[in-house]
Amino acid sequence: MGRWLLRLASLATSFLIVAAMAAVWGWSAFRQPGPLPEPANVVIPRGAGLEAIARQLAEAGVIADTTLFSLGAKISGKARGLKAGEFRFPAAVSPEQALAILERGETVVRRVTVAEGLTSVQVVALLGEAEGLDGTIDAVPPEGSLLPETYHYSWGDDREMLVRRMERSMRETLARLWEGRAGDLPFETPEEALVLASIVERETGVAAERGLVAGVFVNRLKRGMRLQSDPTVAYGIAGGDGLDRPLTRADLRAATPYNTYVIAGLPPGPICNPGLASLEAVLRPAETDYLYFVADGTGGHAFAKTLAEHNRNVRKWRRLQR
Repeated sequence: MGRWLLRLASLATSFLIVAAMAAVWGWSAFRQPGPLPEPANVVIPRGAGLEAIARQLAEAGVIADTTLFSLGAKISGKARGLKAGEFRFPAAVSPEQALAILERGETVVRRVTVAEGLTSVQVVALLGEAEGLDGTIDAVPPEGSLLPETYHYSWGDDREMLVRRMERSMRETLARLWEGRAGDLPFETPEEALVLASIVERETGVAAERGLVAGVFVNRLKRGMRLQSDPTVAYGIAGGDGLDRPLTRADLRAATPYNTYVIAGLPPGPICNPGLASLEAVLRPAETDYLYFVADGTGGHAFAKTLAEHNRNVRKWRRLQR
């Protein structure tokens, strides 16, 4: 009987020693660098359990052993606190570090940049191609209602909600700038300022010219002169997909509500989504006597105070074109 007890005690001691050695090995392996050769993004879907997460990490090459990862998560008490979303794992990340990343919920921050002067149709197309966004946009937002800038989002964010953020940014920005507008402007509402800013946005891509271009249009509106802006003609004919189309003489005579060669004053709505700089230029335009401008062949424009001076600039531009 005594020998049997000694043998049992010896076996128990051996088992404890083996278990302790296994635990030490497991904990060491849990903290060792993993197999991932280079940084990688992994999307953990909502509702995924611990085993599903472990399998996904193994399939992505982040961890080598799903059992080791799952046991480590359970023993550390972190198994129920793992977040969903897109996560970036560094090269050779250990299972312990991967678990910590999922527990902290440090999801990848994605960006989509809406360039100044895009139409709402173009913005919707851009968001449709943005990787990681979910859902569809039910209707194209009103022209001019979206503020161009860089927007951050996470994997799985809704496209429609991002549009709502863009609309809110435009409303808040326009309201703020309207409060600080210059006096004696030839329009009475923020909406009219938005229309003119959209025209300025499409007329020049040179930052230093925006104030001057806005000043020309403000001067013309004050004098009752037609704006004669080519981008408005293109928008009236082709809408949000045709602002860059070449114009013919017949186009300049086309009877559309947006043809500022034909109509007096502002068109009925914006022709694109103007950026912050164009909004600022319209609400605080450069004080100038210029009434005309034409391309100068360098990407900018030649400005003129009189029609005779403007015609000379036009002739120079035509010679450059030839």
